[in-house]
Amino acid sequence: MNKIISLPFQNRGFLKKITVFLFFMSVTLHAQIDKVEPPFWYAGMQNPELQILFYGKDISQNQVTVSNGIKITNVKRTENPNYIFVTIDTKKVSASDFAFTFKSKNAVTFTQKYSLKKRRENSAQRKSFDSSDMMYLLMPDRFANGNRNNDSQNSTQEKYNRDLPGGRHGGDIEGIIKNLDYISSLGATAIWSTPLCEDNDAAYSYHTYGQSDVYKIDPRYGTNADYVRLAAEMHKRDMKLVMDYVTNHWGIEHWMMKDLPTKEWINQFDNYTQTNHKRTVIHDTNASEIDKKIAIDGWFVPSMPDLNLKNPLTLKYLIQNAIWWIEYADLDGFRVDTYNYSDPKGIATWTKSITDEYPNFNIVGEVWMQSQAQMAYWQKDSKIAAIQNYNSYLPSVMDFTLYEAATKVFSEDEGSWEKGIMKLYDNFSNDFLYPNTNNMLIFVENHDTNRINQTYGNDIRKYKMAMTVLATVRGIPQLYYGSEIGMAGDKNKGDADIRQDFPGGWEGDPNNAFVKEGRTPGQSEYFDFTSKLFNWRKTKAAIHTGKMTHYIPENNVYVYFRYNSDETIMVLLNNSNETKTIKTDRFKENSTNFKTGKDVISELTFDITNEIIIEPKSVLILELK
Repeated sequence: MNKIISLPFQNRGFLKKITVFLFFMSVTLHAQIDKVEPPFWYAGMQNPELQILFYGKDISQNQVTVSNGIKITNVKRTENPNYIFVTIDTKKVSASDFAFTFKSKNAVTFTQKYSLKKRRENSAQRKSFDSSDMMYLLMPDRFANGNRNNDSQNSTQEKYNRDLPGGRHGGDIEGIIKNLDYISSLGATAIWSTPLCEDNDAAYSYHTYGQSDVYKIDPRYGTNADYVRLAAEMHKRDMKLVMDYVTNHWGIEHWMMKDLPTKEWINQFDNYTQTNHKRTVIHDTNASEIDKKIAIDGWFVPSMPDLNLKNPLTLKYLIQNAIWWIEYADLDGFRVDTYNYSDPKGIATWTKSITDEYPNFNIVGEVWMQSQAQMAYWQKDSKIAAIQNYNSYLPSVMDFTLYEAATKVFSEDEGSWEKGIMKLYDNFSNDFLYPNTNNMLIFVENHDTNRINQTYGNDIRKYKMAMTVLATVRGIPQLYYGSEIGMAGDKNKGDADIRQDFPGGWEGDPNNAFVKEGRTPGQSEYFDFTSKLFNWRKTKAAIHTGKMTHYIPENNVYVYFRYNSDETIMVLLNNSNETKTIKTDRFKENSTNFKTGKDVISELTFDITNEIIIEPKSVLILELK
């Protein structure tokens, strides 16, 4: 039984004063702080400067101090009184908790706890993805639904609707984790997932490129802890996690868009202005200033505000957000969306800031250009960019000219000076333009393009030729989820058609292609070839970092060699519709010390001393002996 204590009358006023005081203290300690970003940081970073964003009603009217003898080096206020940016020096500050005190008129308004955490061992020297890897690209919403309980969330607008092609289908981080062994069985050693941070758009949010909170995993995918667990599970399997990072834009529903820190946080015009997409203006010596401005500052689409990387506050925020995710989630690399849509100086600073912290960290940029010279301009230490005294510091670029060639070449049955297999030869003849050809992401499709099996009418012979190119030329091969089981998709029908659900990723799917016994004979043929090819590639240093010698194609047949001091691999692609007999005398500079070659796929041995017979629309990958 609870006892009711009766207080003397004279004490009731005192109690009332105490109650009011405690209530006031509770309100003042918590009422004016809504966001702190980064939410915490790490001790022992190479760059000790840390800019912390504090957000709350009229917070900038306060004076700020910090405990533990930590030095505040700068306090930045903007025209928006709800923000204050406080920069501290973390040099020689060990992992610990400390507190910021906010005062107004010499009275404490509130305090805010902050933490510097201990870094993982050898964090700064973490190994990233490179040419020894094969990268598997997936869209989490369309890959596998591992947790039905997070399909819809009260905190996000768009709800689960698998019946809507462009809707939320429920795939999530748990679905990726449950199928890591499947991905690994393909020979994949890295995963690039399209963005996983929250996208709170009312519709078509499944691609997650319109992010609304870049410190928070979308709750329909899981939690921040789930993302950390994904990285840990991958590392157990010697796999690498690559985050899709977006520096150019956020989503219109980002919390800052409701109350901008400053007008200059994003690029704005008097009237809505969309980018002209002509990124060539950046290095075009004849380009007009207005065309440059619209290309760089124009918005990608109306629902994606364009971030202003010329603003030091915005740029610092993005640098620290990227570094925070590397440390927090133990990441192994970045793929950067729309890399060269951003201010060139700003994006170079962003990139260099990350690689200064992590010298071995690889970043591949989406630089969708139409020529090798234009793409080479954007790779780190480019001699082409040096003409204009520019260095992007970007270690890797996506090879879009190879993509363009590979999506046409295998339908051109008659070879000529410019058509057929010659397209591949001509592409690689321009490799001299790149600072580092081994560190290029090579692909024949991704989430923005026609699926390769659609392009080639599900002709598995052409698929095998395309995959052979990816597996044997220089660079880092990237495979798009589902192609390894023959999935097709027509870009002309809309993005949803090239981003279909992986069969077996949802409970009740009639076809489960994640397991051997669930695959159809056709799916098995695709899968078995892909798995054998890329698992073979895993251990082939001559492919990863070896030299390449190729020979001018004849009769629509292309022959090239990959080699180092220990091994030599001969690749033959017959792009014609006829069986070809290839005389081998021409290749003596690469084959003179060898008599036979064992085909990687069929495991048949070929005598290479005189001639090699190759079937129409087929490949041979010969390990020379």
